[in-house]
Amino acid sequence: MKILDDAAFLDFVPGDATGLAIPAHGAALREAGVGFLTEAFRAFGSLNADNRVTQIRLLEPCAFGSTGEKYFLSVDYAYAQPHLPGDLFVKFSRDFGDAFRDRRRHELEAEIRLAELSRVPEFPIAVPVACFADFHQATGTGMIITGRIDFGENGIEPMHPKCMDHELDAPLEHYRAIVTALARLAGAHKAGVLSPQAEELFPFELESVLAEDPIGLDAAGMRERVARFADFAGRYPQLIPAHLRTEEFIAKFEGDALRFLQNERVVKQYLHGDGAFIALCHFNAHIDNAWFWREDGGLQCGLLDWQRARQMNVAYSLWGGLCGASLEIWDHHLGELLDLFIDEFHAHGGVRLDKAELTLHLNLYTAMIGLAGLINVPQIVLFRLPEAANASGPLDPVFSKQESARSFLHIFTIFLNLWQAHDFGASLDLVLARSA
Repeated sequence: MKILDDAAFLDFVPGDATGLAIPAHGAALREAGVGFLTEAFRAFGSLNADNRVTQIRLLEPCAFGSTGEKYFLSVDYAYAQPHLPGDLFVKFSRDFGDAFRDRRRHELEAEIRLAELSRVPEFPIAVPVACFADFHQATGTGMIITGRIDFGENGIEPMHPKCMDHELDAPLEHYRAIVTALARLAGAHKAGVLSPQAEELFPFELESVLAEDPIGLDAAGMRERVARFADFAGRYPQLIPAHLRTEEFIAKFEGDALRFLQNERVVKQYLHGDGAFIALCHFNAHIDNAWFWREDGGLQCGLLDWQRARQMNVAYSLWGGLCGASLEIWDHHLGELLDLFIDEFHAHGGVRLDKAELTLHLNLYTAMIGLAGLINVPQIVLFRLPEAANASGPLDPVFSKQESARSFLHIFTIFLNLWQAHDFGASLDLVLARSA
């Protein structure tokens, strides 16, 4: 058993919460076996003291996701307990075989804290049953074990891949369900029904929030990124809508991007200057991070993948839940989705947000997160999928080879489209005038 003797590769780490030797990857979990699972589930409070895990029936890798290793796990118990599933899902923070994925290892910590919070009886939305979760902060190593969602079975819809709305019969209905869930969580937090656990597990620290997701470029670097986008759009016009590759738009985009860069802290301070907009939120509620079923005549959803969950501006959560939606949703249904969020947020304990102000916050955050990362998408797409250069368009079957290239290209397009349609430069002007 190897514990903290190699910075590059670990088998086990001591959990900060339980003190148990936590497996850092699937092979270590197999080695630890039923003894570890029994002790871990008891320590987390999900398994009765006189019950135990008697057998591991299944432990196989799951290829989904963009961070650590994931496994399907099935176990038997000495006796059945209500709300304790035998079919489980294991997520590790680490992927020692992929440095690109492993760099995001600290993101699981928030999901582990959310697993603890989700056991509060008043938690307002469906999440997978948490059986065990612990983390070792010093190395960013941890794991979470939850109930498994049976996509495509027992009334649950099959998993829907993100940025593929053209394959859905009713995409708007699905986004309405997601927005409803996001609003109910944020509203419940504002109402105090998750207190004091929410504040203890997810304290709001302004300086830490202001430092998140920095643009990380100087003016020359920003101009160079815009030039790369212009070159990409010129070489591969079939991948970018015509209205987003004109010389006029690209010139305005560059000028506004430089102004956002110059006023990065002002914009971030504005986004956190009104506490009515700050609540506990899911950061990344893409359609593939949700599961859907029908109940009481309507479509319901639960949410998965709570990495980076925290107190944040609710506009962050809206962008995270909608950025994979189609241009049709953004161009023709954004207003009604914002109305829905405002109504549900207010009904569950938040103040009634002003729609124009919420739209402004959404514009500002989209600009900032786009310039912090999405600005690099043209080179990312071609690096991940060189064949994209010869694709007929964003829906070409070649993109099925590389989900991340397809998704990055789609979200980059949504970012640019919103920049043009909502005139982010005018949004910045308004904030600067108010700040002055």
